Amino acid sequence: MLDAARTLLESDGPGALSVRRIAAESGISTMNVYSRFGGKDGVLDELYCEGFGRLHTYAAKHSNCDDPIANFRAPGLAYRDFALANREFFSLMFLRPIPGYVPSPTAHRVALDGFDDLAARMSDLIDAGELLHGLPYEAAASHWATCHGHVGLEISRVGPVDIDWESALLRALDALRLTMS
Repeated sequence: MLDAARTLLESDGPGALSVRRIAAESGISTMNVYSRFGGKDGVLDELYCEGFGRLHTYAAKHSNCDDPIANFRAPGLAYRDFALANREFFSLMFLRPIPGYVPSPTAHRVALDGFDDLAARMSDLIDAGELLHGLPYEAAASHWATCHGHVGLEISRVGPVDIDWESALLRALDALRLTMS
């Protein structure tokens, strides 16, 4: 069932995720979706958590190095790479395309784990004297908001077509870092 839901999400977007379509794609009755996941929200929670797992994998590819500027930029590049490669998961996780869906407390905790990882990186930069202003969670919130704004606009195809979104993101992160230095 989850494989069918993932396929629907990736091929047709979050709007395709109905109990009826998931069941039909799985070759089962709708009752099976309810008995296994408690309904559509249970399936959405699984996909939501999978999306954050994928994001975590991208972040791990951009691990810490000796260059503090690269360490500050890396989570933003990972976020952008994830979003571009996983547009429908990004939409489910951050754009709330399904009316009424609210991630469960367990799913929300999975999302917060990624935020905690970013705050830990900011804490390391603060401890190293690279960031002088702010608390780790505040620095992480500013970082994530900057990335989300740029990536959200890029994914939504807002703005002129000739914008170099990666360069724009890096310039914004550099400016943010300077305000914290």
